Amino acid sequence: MIRADAPLIEAARQGDRDAIVRLLSVCQPDLKRFARRTCSNAQDAEDAVQLALWQLYRRVGALRATAAFATWLFRIVERECWRLLHGRGRTESLDAPDAPPMNLAAAPIPHGLRLDLARAMERLSPPYREVLILRDVHELTAPETAAQLGLSVEAVKSRLHRARAKVREHLLASGYWVKDDMPQEPRDVL
Repeated sequence: MIRADAPLIEAARQGDRDAIVRLLSVCQPDLKRFARRTCSNAQDAEDAVQLALWQLYRRVGALRATAAFATWLFRIVERECWRLLHGRGRTESLDAPDAPPMNLAAAPIPHGLRLDLARAMERLSPPYREVLILRDVHELTAPETAAQLGLSVEAVKSRLHRARAKVREHLLASGYWVKDDMPQEPRDVL
């Protein structure tokens, strides 16, 4: 969650240079915290934050809704972390020219599982999907998610539990796990 208030964001959108400078200063710690959790290493996190701050400086005037501000910045950081991680996977080491490219990512998730997971998440009702994405994709804390959605922490935890259960049911029904030593028949669960 970005701790910038709406009047500051609005002043920056209108081109107030002092507001833009203050906004850059206010956003930086939150972006760094998010980038450290999202990027594969500290250098990539720093690079992603710098890119987000640069985009903020250059494009804050084009932002149409103040409410979309935090999501916009976090998305920039997330995309940059992704780009840096996958861009590095395609480079070759200068020390060993015959060695295969180094891949720093975890073992790849099978394409079918990714599709089923995406389908399961798409089929969740919006209140469950929002909480699941903020907590498990953007890795916000329960209090951060609650503040972003205007909910209590208890409501966030309850919705997250239900969302995960529905996604788990869908994946079980798709045959990705065996439950009680019995394969599950594919069925529509969400």
